[in-house]
Amino acid sequence: MVGAILFLAFLVLLVGGVPIGVALGLAGALAILLADQSILAMPTNVYAGIAKYPLIAIPMFVLVGSVFDRTGVALRLVRFATAIVGAGRGALASVSVLVAMVIGGISGSGPATSAAVGQVVTRSMVKDGYPRPFIASTVGAAAATDILIPPSIAFIIYAVLVPGVSVPAIFMAGMFPGILAGVAIIGAVVALSWINDFGGKSQQEERLRVWQTFKEAFWGLMAPVVILGGMRVGAFTPTEAAVMAVFYGLFVGFVIYRSLTLRDVYEMLVEAGEISAVILIVVALASVFAWSTSTLGIVQPIANWIVGLGLGEYGTLALLVVALVVIGMFLDGISIFLILLPVLIPIARAFEWDLTWFGVILTMKIAIGQFTPPMAVNLMVSCRIAGVSMESTIPWVVWMVLAMCVALALVIAFPGIALWLPRTMGTM
Repeated sequence: MVGAILFLAFLVLLVGGVPIGVALGLAGALAILLADQSILAMPTNVYAGIAKYPLIAIPMFVLVGSVFDRTGVALRLVRFATAIVGAGRGALASVSVLVAMVIGGISGSGPATSAAVGQVVTRSMVKDGYPRPFIASTVGAAAATDILIPPSIAFIIYAVLVPGVSVPAIFMAGMFPGILAGVAIIGAVVALSWINDFGGKSQQEERLRVWQTFKEAFWGLMAPVVILGGMRVGAFTPTEAAVMAVFYGLFVGFVIYRSLTLRDVYEMLVEAGEISAVILIVVALASVFAWSTSTLGIVQPIANWIVGLGLGEYGTLALLVVALVVIGMFLDGISIFLILLPVLIPIARAFEWDLTWFGVILTMKIAIGQFTPPMAVNLMVSCRIAGVSMESTIPWVVWMVLAMCVALALVIAFPGIALWLPRTMGTM
């Protein structure tokens, strides 16, 4: 009974417009009182929820995204990718996806990448003959790869919450699935561009030179190498890698591009502090919610019920795919992990699924939800920048959703796509 009140209270608060962190905390506190538990469990779990070393990386990676956004890295990457791909139907749309994937190796935040890439490519794509709803769909879908391509804030949260999964292992496991998802989206946008004759309309005065644009974009391209390469050779941990990435970005901004000022640094610190505070408050209050579900004993019965449906391994996976894609339309990946992992991990253990692989496919499902209307967080950002309604993107974004579902199906059918790299690199 108390368990039902717990989830009902959370849903009522969420529908009522209460911020998700507050809704989780209030619902958990109500359950603690109704179960005659000590209210002192609340501050204890709030502290325990964020007193974890890997979580220090979150504000640093948020700051990295702000630093590279303001240094002009995205614009230089677009110019370099355009020089390689050239002009023509679907070319600039493909460039948008490629740039989002590289930015994903720096920031790890889908909405942030959607904003950075959208601001750079929207005007150019309009001039090149792309309709604005298609532009918003492309940018929103491309930004979804960012929670898959390391570093990923969602992966850090997953590794913190799931015993036996390390941050380096799930970072490596997300690399090939993230690239596969990006390739699938590129295939969709190119096919749509050729069918509808999008792109190739603008008249460039001069063709961009590959070598010149490569030199301009070099420092941006090296950022993922510094972050992931440093972790691979053991120079620093994922948390230390985030700090190194911040200093690398500041070095590029002040010394190489000379595009940053001290005023910019102050504004970036404020912005990163606000975003990080929101994330960590949600994490802290979700710990109260998770403790309540565990203490009340409602997690295992739900997991046993799902396993007992008799759907089998792939039937259960299909059920989870549909459920998480739908939930991903309304909530961000971090919130979904904090709320649902206590239920999902026992299901994974019942079927003896590898937990690192399971984390990757969960994240892919959530990534699909982030650009699936009606409440797609990435699409909200890209639609605002493109100046269109989300409803207008549906004829285009549905094909990109299907393309990414194909990538997800491949990772489910062939777990080696995710697990080969961490096993080869010795991180698991």
